[in-house]
Amino acid sequence: MVDPRTPVVVGVGQVNQRVRPEDARSPVGLFVDAARLAADDCGVTILPMVDTVAVAQIGSWGYHDPGALAARELRIEPRSTVISTVGGDSPQLLVNELGASIARGERDVVLLGGGEVLHARRRARKAGEELRFEVSADPPCAVVIGDPRPGTSEAENAHGAFAPVTMYPLLETALRAAAGRTIDEHQHYVGALWSTFAHASASNPHAWSRVPYSAADIVDVTPANRMITFPYTKRMNANLDVDQGAALLLCAHEVARRAGVAEDRMVFLHAGADAADHWFVTERWSLAESEAIGVVTRAALTATGIGVDDVARFDLYSCFPSAVQLALGSIGLPGPLRGDDRPITVTGGLGFAGGPLNNYPTHAIARMVELLREDAGSFGLTTALGWYATKHACGIWSTAPPREGFVRIDAATTQAEVDMRPRREPLAIYTGSVTIEATSVPFDRAGNPVSGIVAALTDDGRRVMANVHDASAIASMTKEAWEGRRARLVTDGTRNTVEDIG
Repeated sequence: MVDPRTPVVVGVGQVNQRVRPEDARSPVGLFVDAARLAADDCGVTILPMVDTVAVAQIGSWGYHDPGALAARELRIEPRSTVISTVGGDSPQLLVNELGASIARGERDVVLLGGGEVLHARRRARKAGEELRFEVSADPPCAVVIGDPRPGTSEAENAHGAFAPVTMYPLLETALRAAAGRTIDEHQHYVGALWSTFAHASASNPHAWSRVPYSAADIVDVTPANRMITFPYTKRMNANLDVDQGAALLLCAHEVARRAGVAEDRMVFLHAGADAADHWFVTERWSLAESEAIGVVTRAALTATGIGVDDVARFDLYSCFPSAVQLALGSIGLPGPLRGDDRPITVTGGLGFAGGPLNNYPTHAIARMVELLREDAGSFGLTTALGWYATKHACGIWSTAPPREGFVRIDAATTQAEVDMRPRREPLAIYTGSVTIEATSVPFDRAGNPVSGIVAALTDDGRRVMANVHDASAIASMTKEAWEGRRARLVTDGTRNTVEDIG
């Protein structure tokens, strides 16, 4: 017998907007459009029953309480609204937290999702215009879910490692060194991996891009695929230049049954878990590993009573190739390049299906729901992350109900397991000998490398960041692996510089 308070998704909706900037719907407008699709998808009138509207933090327009605005446009009267902090883990974290609230009987029907319009706003700016969207006198949303801490330390910021486009390449080159690949070998590996995402996007009816790029299309530098930060070309980066909205209707099983939702529309949330890796990248023992992804997925699988081999499909958060490789290693998945034909993305990922800032996981869950309905009884696992492979959340889904109801893994338990793992002591400034651990080389729009960023280990095992300013040295970082080489750093008291490379 199904626990009547088990949270179940009964409706999903996704929208893409490709219009003239002056005709663009706002971020909340796209969320509302997706919510209406989700209401239609469930097959019964359930939208007026929504008691909570939860929104992933919106980045393309400032709102005090986007859930309140959405509710007014939808003409519903929820008891409460919720918003997340910044981070790509947000939708899954909202699902886990609000799913637990449903299970406890505190909520019955939750509308959850968000929207972004960076595509329209950027095109308006190119034309010398600035889009303006709705504002309201609503006070700031009172219920905020998520960890609000900034994602980088002062020392990381000082050396230019303060954005995804510069930080994730550091993780990528650490992975390359750990795998023992040359630059060319690893670029081809990443291209082949990312091509499987492009092909998944091509078959996803909700994807922003439907082009099945080959590995060469992804790796080769061309005017349409410039180098952003070595080793990442444009097509290896999350594509934020999208207008997208997505929504889920999550409710208690007993509420869904009373409303008349057909059983074949219901997808159950079996378990949810979350934890953060050692918060700053410079604190982590290895830049080629993520402890927390493995901890949260194992906890959720155990609570569900299945193993990783029992999962039919995954959606691994895929802002950059390094994020996917960290997940594969931590979860223990072979992946598509090692003979495992199970999907590791159901959307095509943030680079191809679309990367609407914090809201991508809503799209991933919505697509997972659609595919699980077509494969009754199978299991799906979704992961989400925020900042720099920092905050992690996961959920396990199936049309088959859980044997003993939804399990919300105690976050204190998973976090304690991560926290007990070894960590590095970061140094803000340092003069002396080091071993280079990872590199990142930002390029300008003309295709020229403009600086170098390195992470290095001192002889006593502490981690330090540094920059490379010499033009010939910067160029060499894109042609020969520096990882494992000895170097000497000097400091001006604020920033460290590579003075000599062995």
